[in-house]
Formats: sequence, C-alpha cells, structure tokens
Amino acid sequence: MLIDGKKIAADLGAELTERVAKLSTPPGLAIVVATEDESTAWYVRSLLRTAEKLGIAARRIDLPTDSDVATIRGVLTEVSAAPGVHGVICQTPLPGGLRLEDVGMAIHPAVDVDGANPVSLGLLASGSGAAFPPATAAAVLRILEHEGVSLLGKRAVVIGRSNVVGKPAALMLLAKHATVTVCHSRTPDLAAVAREADVLVAAVGRAKLVTADFVKPGAVVIDVGTNATPDGLVGDVDTASVEQVAGAVTPVPGGVGPVTTMLLMSHVVSVAERVAV
Repeated sequence: MLIDGKKIAADLGAELTERVAKLSTPPGLAIVVATEDESTAWYVRSLLRTAEKLGIAARRIDLPTDSDVATIRGVLTEVSAAPGVHGVICQTPLPGGLRLEDVGMAIHPAVDVDGANPVSLGLLASGSGAAFPPATAAAVLRILEHEGVSLLGKRAVVIGRSNVVGKPAALMLLAKHATVTVCHSRTPDLAAVAREADVLVAAVGRAKLVTADFVKPGAVVIDVGTNATPDGLVGDVDTASVEQVAGAVTPVPGGVGPVTTMLLMSHVVSVAERVAV
C-alpha cells in the first residue's frame, strides 16, 4: 500500500488555515538564502506559495553567494529578533563548504522552526518540548501517527545519521517507546539489520538503496530520500519492489515532502500562537 502524503498534507493545511484565521496578525516566516542552487530555489518558491495560501507572511532574504560565516550568522541573529517574525530557516547548500551547524546556532531556539540550532537538537534529545524538531523528521512521525502505526515496543531502524533527519527521527521514535537502531555507511550487512525493522526509515540520500530484501514482510517503510536522476526524482527506496513486501510505503514524490512543508508551516503558526497568548 502506498501512503498518500499529499492527503495528509491537505488535511494539515485545512487545520492550519483555521488556526491562522484566529490570529490577529499573520504569522511571519523568514527564509535566508545564500545560494543559487536551482533545487533550493524551487523549494523556496514552493514554501512561499504554500505560505501565501495559508495566510502566512513569508519572505525570502537573499545573501551574496560568497557570504562568510560571520555574515550569515549576523543576518540570522537579526531576523530572529525582528518584529513579526515567528520562524527563521536557513537554506542549504551554504557558501564555501559551510555546514548548517556552522550557522544554525545564530537562529534563536524560539523561532528555530526547522531545528537548525544545535540547542534545539539537544532539547529534543532531552525530551523537552521547548524546541521544534526538524520538519522532515517530524513528518516521519506524523505519517506514522496518521497511519495508526503503534511504536510501543516495536523495532525501528533508521538508515542515515544526519542532524536533519536521521538523528532527530531516531530520538522521536525512541520517545514513542520504539527500540531504535541507527544505521549508516559503515553498518555491516545493512540489509539484514533493516529486515529486523517493523518500521524502516530511509534517509541516506542514495537512490533506490532499499530494495525488497531490506524489508520484513508487513513492515512500514518511510522514504525520506530525494534524489535527482535522469528519470526524475526518486527516493532512497525502490518503491516498486518494496511495495510487494511492505505493509505500507511512502512514495517519492508525494510522500514525506508535502507533509514536511505543512509541518514547517505549523511550527511557524505555533510560535505566533504562543506570542499571541
């Protein structure tokens, strides 16, 4: 069975529209961009369109593509404190080989709606509800919740250990009382480990890495990967083969992506609601 992420996102969007309508002023989102990468530009345009539909005041802040770490941090610090801004995100790739962790600390945790600040990851690890997880990791959990997947005592395997998806998704699965294994490029016999999972999350960035022999019959497979190929966008999962074995699997596109966008917007609205109280 394919999980319809677009339907889940549409339901979230309807809820968000109602929440935004109850606010006296529109929630504000600042998107900081220091790259000319076309895929990033496409994603930012998508965010701006979605925000507009929901009544969220989103704006793009462009920086020179040769910006140094001090410049990017300075802008992130400034917009974090700006009136009317309830969420700040910084798009990658960044200039000069900078990592998101190098600049994310400049986003104040109160408006860090995509979990870029290491403080936010630390709060997530501690079990605190005071910070937002990265929206993509949150989307994994929201999809499982929507599909009625019980995680209590279940075996979950996460392939990928990034700060954006792998680590936070593992922490969130652990908080739901799953027994979690995190795999990576140096995990011996990856397929055998993956086959132990009741819930398998693929977030490694390798096109169609996960095939049917990675999947236990009846397992739920969440494909977080987005890989550009000559045949178009594909995930980390070979959906056609895995669908024959899994109980359910998210497709790419149309799975995790739409839910991620709506949860990012939900985080922005949540900040605005807190401020309005």
